[in-house]
Amino acid sequence: MTAFATTKMTSKGQVVIPEGIRRKLSLKAGSHFIVLGEDDVVILKNISPPAMRDFDALLRAARRQARRAGMRRSDIAAAVKKVRGGA
Repeated sequence: MTAFATTKMTSKGQVVIPEGIRRKLSLKAGSHFIVLGEDDVVILKNISPPAMRDFDALLRAARRQARRAGMRRSDIAAAVKKVRGGA
């Protein structure tokens, strides 16, 4: 069953997420959200960094793709140097 509750916004634009929903979604102080708004709908989407195993999988996929594209480590080092203003 979907959890729902009512809340209100303060004069500073702050909204309290009710305790039952915080508990159900394991939200803690400092949680980060993306806020989407359109028409009369506001959506808060909880965001968190990927777990290390997920990050490792992304890294492996990126390395495979770079190898297929013929990239070398020196290409990456040169690109980083250029972006940092080292010509």
